[in-house]
Amino acid sequence: MTTIDQTAFGKLDAEKRLQNPVLKEETKKPGRFGFRGELAIKFAEQLADEARPPEITADQIMAIANEGEKGIPFLCGYLLSFGYLNLVTEALGDALMPEGKYFMFCNNIDLLKKYTVKMGGATFYILPLDESTVNNEILELLRIEKGDLKKLDTASKLDIIADKALQFSANYPEITYEEGLKLMGPVRNPNENRPV
Repeated sequence: MTTIDQTAFGKLDAEKRLQNPVLKEETKKPGRFGFRGELAIKFAEQLADEARPPEITADQIMAIANEGEKGIPFLCGYLLSFGYLNLVTEALGDALMPEGKYFMFCNNIDLLKKYTVKMGGATFYILPLDESTVNNEILELLRIEKGDLKKLDTASKLDIIADKALQFSANYPEITYEEGLKLMGPVRNPNENRPV
């Protein structure tokens, strides 16, 4: 049985970065651990022993890690702003792998554009996300039929998505993080238009 401490998630879990998990257990593949939830990428300042929610999170995270490996081979998620990519790379640190597949759907990049950005020794696919969810977007990107996943549990779905993502490659234009900051649009307030 694979436990979280035997994978690259162990350090993130100890740092309390793995928040609000929908899935946080071994998957159906031997030696693989899966996580779906939020990744805390910036913590609020804490006074004494009070527990505050993170200031910034990467949301709708799907990721896997294998027993005995120090890296996370696949991770995808949602960022309210492309500008938070530096916080993601800092939070993940040496869990990023040069051959890993990392997809970040950003709310404030042009809906018609897709990029690659090299950071933290890894390559990120930077993709737009408008109204949909990361789950729907990644299924479409990887050409996985929703119907094929219907009867499966969360861990099995993650296995299929991760396996397909590990085979993914695309030649999107490469930009630097600094260029991305200039290209990104304004960050919208996620709470606007919500009933009070």
